[in-house]
Amino acid sequence: MFQKPENLVLNGDCIQRLQQLECNRVDLAYLDPPFFTQKVHRLSPRDRSREFSFQDLWASQKEYAEFIHARLLATHRVLSERGSVFLHCDRNAAHLLRFLLDDVFGSDNFRSEIIWHYRRWSNSRRGLLPSHQTILYYTKSDNYIFNDVLTEYSPATNVDQILQRRARDKFNKSVYERDANGNVVTNGAKQGVPLGDVWDIPLLNPKAKERTGYPTQKPLILLERIISLASEPDSWVLDPFCGSGTTLVAAQRLGRSGIGIDISEEAVAMTNQRLREPIRSESRLVEVGREAYRNADEVAISVLQGLEFSPVHRNSGIDAILKTTVQGGPVPVRVQRQGETVGEAARRLHKAATGKSARVMFLVVTARGGQFDFPEELPDGVIAVDSTAFSIKEQMTALMAGNHPLR
Repeated sequence: MFQKPENLVLNGDCIQRLQQLECNRVDLAYLDPPFFTQKVHRLSPRDRSREFSFQDLWASQKEYAEFIHARLLATHRVLSERGSVFLHCDRNAAHLLRFLLDDVFGSDNFRSEIIWHYRRWSNSRRGLLPSHQTILYYTKSDNYIFNDVLTEYSPATNVDQILQRRARDKFNKSVYERDANGNVVTNGAKQGVPLGDVWDIPLLNPKAKERTGYPTQKPLILLERIISLASEPDSWVLDPFCGSGTTLVAAQRLGRSGIGIDISEEAVAMTNQRLREPIRSESRLVEVGREAYRNADEVAISVLQGLEFSPVHRNSGIDAILKTTVQGGPVPVRVQRQGETVGEAARRLHKAATGKSARVMFLVVTARGGQFDFPEELPDGVIAVDSTAFSIKEQMTALMAGNHPLR
């Protein structure tokens, strides 16, 4: 019915709008429907110029299931034989949606249960902190589009060993294959590890450039990964619940054509605006990995072993926070560095702790000398204690000088 557009954004109920599309037309459908949260979701952009909202309220699971099932059938009709569907959900209805997908697409066409993992601030609710959502991945047939994505090897992987070809010896044991001269046979170049089904992608932070203020907005990098996996440059990408338009913006960035549908006129307007002015926040965490942020001083941390503490990363004045509070405030700890006087270390600790409601701060002294020796001139709240190594060195110096009585 439609000539292939670069982007097509439609207002209305997706079950009606999908009927206007040709059969077997799109190669990828991403659905981010209501999650059966039984809430009204509201959010505003930073400038508070407007409020976006939608209702996720249902009379029963049966009503919700019928709503989703009808729209899955409509999506199945427009999906090409090489097409894939990615259905986004969380713990509220994942079990139900898996059943519905099995019914519409067939359990044999289930490909993966993708876990989108992220970190978030803790809350006061009793129980485990929710830190993931689920994306159920199905295809229409066995002949589906799939583009391999390779990732870096784990730091624990012995890359030199996986470059060596394996063979079975006479005892059917796996051994390194060798040539006639006894040399190990190489296994060819290794490009990396195929992408797994747990994706560590951060939530959009409140100050992210691409954040629109729309409830349930997903990060572009998440949709770019899905589109890269399961579509080709000439593919159509469909989002029947397009919301703020993240799927279409991701498709546009990757050179795909996009069709977005939403029942909200405000969502359609937001999607068109983002397509005209696409903005993407860069994620350094995804680029370098979470481990790159672990930059606490390992030498300093080793001095604190035996205490219950949490290492502090990306703070030049504090090495750790004790897990016990004093007068309701945190207890920061710093270990004096080599070449740093006690006074310098104390001032850095005190400055870093300012504004954190800390009443007590501990400085672990590893060397003395410099501007002053010990503790009467320390900033308020700073308590200086000798490290074990420093105490032993002091005692050994006294012993060597004959100034320490031996018993």
